[in-house]
Amino acid sequence: MENFHLVHEDGKYKLKREHAERASKVIDSNKEEAIKQAKKFITDNGGGSLKIHKNKGGFQEERTYPKSIDPKKSKG
Repeated sequence: MENFHLVHEDGKYKLKREHAERASKVIDSNKEEAIKQAKKFITDNGGGSLKIHKNKGGFQEERTYPKSIDPKKSKG
């Protein structure tokens, strides 16, 4: 399963594969729309983990797409 990070840089959201220097996708929109587009990109490319970062740095949350490949067996 691939890991992706959604980060806010230079006024845009960038979806990056873990350890990649260049973004897989640049999204010039609000955070909600950026998450939707990241979800579609990850799902269309075989699924993976999305790590969402706060706009001012730091980690916010992690999501897995599609949910069926989530390795955790929690209800949340």
